[in-house]
Amino acid sequence: MDRRSIMTAGAIALAATTAGAQQPAATTPKTYVLVHGAWGGGWIWKHTAEGLRAKGHRVFTPTQTGLGERRHLMARAISIDTFVQDIAAVLETEELQDVILVGHSFGGMAVTGVTDRMPQRIRHLVYLDALLPESGDTAFATLPPGIEDARRRTVEEQGGGVALPVPPLSAFPLPDDIRAWFGRRLAPHPFGTYETPLRLRAAPGAGRPVTYVSYTNPALASIEPSRVRARAKQGPNWRFMEMDVPHDAQAAVPERIIGLLDGIG
Repeated sequence: MDRRSIMTAGAIALAATTAGAQQPAATTPKTYVLVHGAWGGGWIWKHTAEGLRAKGHRVFTPTQTGLGERRHLMARAISIDTFVQDIAAVLETEELQDVILVGHSFGGMAVTGVTDRMPQRIRHLVYLDALLPESGDTAFATLPPGIEDARRRTVEEQGGGVALPVPPLSAFPLPDDIRAWFGRRLAPHPFGTYETPLRLRAAPGAGRPVTYVSYTNPALASIEPSRVRARAKQGPNWRFMEMDVPHDAQAAVPERIIGLLDGIG
């Protein structure tokens, strides 16, 4: 049994053991919608979702257009509005209410738009080391200087002007025993989602409770402008916290993310 199987089995066994004790594993079942980042897909939440479900929660892990099992839909016309609609459609068709909406990395763009569109359905908005846009921002506007030019060159030279190729696996700080599983599933990212602006009617969060979690071990430089924004927003509805985990913690240390999300009200 590999490390990932051991960790997943341990998380589920812990939930089952707790359920048999005097205190239940989860007080009240909650509904989570987990939104992946660039090059990813709903698959990236596999172990996190299993752990949350073992605690009695409902968990949805949609894949955005052009990625994961939907990579055959790749097109230049895919925009950030497409990504927002992907997630909004899950809430609508599944008739979800009281949702804990979670966005990781690039997923911060979509969850910001969804919360703005349907705040009445959102119980809590969670950013996991994610991009934090303001109204009118493209994803590039949230990134440090220099990244846009470099990625445009890569798309033209290697992505046919349509998609941002998957970076070398060495760019992902993951344990060796997870790297192959992770790398097999990554897919080129629709470039239109980087250069189309996100239009909001309200400030990010739309008045709902927000938690921003900054990952620090190591801290990914491209997320730093969003961390700065999130720190500045701290207040009654905005909480900022740090965790000493790598950027793709849901793959590397899912038990830490299970515990974090289970504790969000």
